Amino acid sequence: MPAVETELPRATPAVTMRAAESAAPTGTETILSTRRLNAWFGRARVLRNVTLDFHDRAVTAVIGPSGCGKSTLLRCLNRMHETVPGAIVEGDVILGETSIYKGGLNAIAVRRHIGMVFQRPTPFPTMSIRDNVAAGLRIRIGRGPSRSETDEIVQGALERAGLWDEVKDRLRDHALGLSGGQQQRLCIARALATKPRVLLLDEPTASLDPLSTQTIEELVYELRQSIAVVIVTHNMQQAARVSNRTAFMLAGEMIEVAPTGTLFTNPRDSRTESYVTGRFG
Repeated sequence: MPAVETELPRATPAVTMRAAESAAPTGTETILSTRRLNAWFGRARVLRNVTLDFHDRAVTAVIGPSGCGKSTLLRCLNRMHETVPGAIVEGDVILGETSIYKGGLNAIAVRRHIGMVFQRPTPFPTMSIRDNVAAGLRIRIGRGPSRSETDEIVQGALERAGLWDEVKDRLRDHALGLSGGQQQRLCIARALATKPRVLLLDEPTASLDPLSTQTIEELVYELRQSIAVVIVTHNMQQAARVSNRTAFMLAGEMIEVAPTGTLFTNPRDSRTESYVTGRFG
């Protein structure tokens, strides 16, 4: 995979983030990984030595009961965890060949390469649809894209999010005028506008109706052709529908990760079997 230059805010050393070069076929090349990752909220330890690989152009689902550390893991993958007062991270997260926690790398730069969408839609309420998508493009060194370049990027991101045809005549309208499902796809388009290598989705359909949920799932299925997607979900049926691999977490530990069909039909660990068969959780 070709190198991508990371643009950082002024007065911050530029850092080049390289994807690992590999002859592995699509969907098996590791683009993001954790190594003995630990996380705390104050004295409460919520992740325990989590080591996990995420594959490029594939969807990895993370499942487990409430409070097991799924969302915390996701937030550690793009350095959102450290924004919480008293939060601590130990271990490492590696994007391509670059440690995102070492070497003075700016967290904002990390989030340009590892985008994130939250459980509830979070459009910027005072911005138009267009400006919401373009928001991430403003954080750059030197000259940003021109207006015409920005318009092209916005259109491309909205097309990838499956929203362009629905909003192309409303780009100047406030984002809050969209439905809940449209707002969530707008947030996905905003994340895609910076051309990230990885997209993190934290229960992205939890607040949506069934039709909007289906639309998001179909979008995730399409996105995995060009990007790595990590989705945290409490819905095991959803994990089975959209993911290539599934990881099961319990009490902050990574219990098992396997191809999705294998994990649900022939898990190695008895705790995984108990969870996927509904004995707890």
